[in-house]
Amino acid sequence: MNYGILASGSCLLTDIVDQLHEPSRKINIVDRLSRHLAKDTPKDALKAYLTQVKKWCPEQPVIHIDDSDIVKPEGYKFESLGWVRDGSESTATKNVYKKGYHVTEATVLTDSSHPISIFSEIHSSKEKGFTSINDITFSAMERAAALFKKATFVMDRGYDDNKMFLKLDSMKQDYVIRLTAKRKLLYHNKWVFATELRNRRKGRVKLPLFYKGKMQDAYLSHIKVQITASRKDMYLILVYGITEHPMMLATNREIKSKDDVIKTAKLYFSRWKIEEYFRCKKQMFRFENFRVRKLKAINALNFYLTLCMAFLGHISMKSETNALKTAIIRTADPVKEKITFCYYRLAKGISGILSYAKEGIRLWFRTKRPAYRQICLKPAV
Repeated sequence: MNYGILASGSCLLTDIVDQLHEPSRKINIVDRLSRHLAKDTPKDALKAYLTQVKKWCPEQPVIHIDDSDIVKPEGYKFESLGWVRDGSESTATKNVYKKGYHVTEATVLTDSSHPISIFSEIHSSKEKGFTSINDITFSAMERAAALFKKATFVMDRGYDDNKMFLKLDSMKQDYVIRLTAKRKLLYHNKWVFATELRNRRKGRVKLPLFYKGKMQDAYLSHIKVQITASRKDMYLILVYGITEHPMMLATNREIKSKDDVIKTAKLYFSRWKIEEYFRCKKQMFRFENFRVRKLKAINALNFYLTLCMAFLGHISMKSETNALKTAIIRTADPVKEKITFCYYRLAKGISGILSYAKEGIRLWFRTKRPAYRQICLKPAV
């Protein structure tokens, strides 16, 4: 599966099979892969994957959690197909809803600041036994906390919810969460809207920032407040100068100097990496083009694609002089010399290299077959 996905740049089983170059009939190979996907995500493989990812990350890493969508507007036979907001067509003033699935993803930044997924689940409110999206988000948090013990969770405005703050406090985890305009905070024993505190102050700490394709100067300020959820002390970081309305970030990280303010703000702005991760997954591997219909099989396919994305992250961690990385990038024939997010060119380069393979992957691994006992006829009694 991993070889076929990387070689074809597709999640369509027929495209994967074309790259395997096996002597069997194409329909038989597709059926075989479909049967294996229907068995759900292999637990041993998931455990081994998480163990490997942990080795690539710092002791207390940064974890981004975000939701995305998979749109299947013409789908009729997919299991528990619901309605989702199409992020690619929706705007600030108009929401476009189509048939599809929700995706909850948690990515961790490695030692070289590349995003690698540690939790990815495709789900729908139409499936039997579904409780809420919050429960799935909590599962992502629990897996991250069990894997790393201590981490900093970075989330956008959609997670400005008292339940999120209480959950993270109960797990004794750090967080940086962007607040909405509706949020109330306790300041000097008085409940006030976060927007009121934002309008009272001005940024004094300068932070040069590459934001939305250009270099800009952000100005930061911070206030010690309490939140309605737990009444615990936290900090409100205000970011002026780069958006129409100043950003409001809530964090329980300790802030003792302006360097701490800058470092915490930068953690939030590293969120673009998980958004780029989603985009690469959809564009380079055509993730929304899958045809498997059962949710178990869809999630199993998503797991194999997660392994492929982790492989790209592993290659990204290698030095620029590494022979393998250099050969892959040369094959991709990129336009720009240096970029920050190199998953796209690595995926293109690997696909270009594997397009020359004519024997698939069979010659590299010996097939494990069950030991069949010879038929034996019992003598008549």
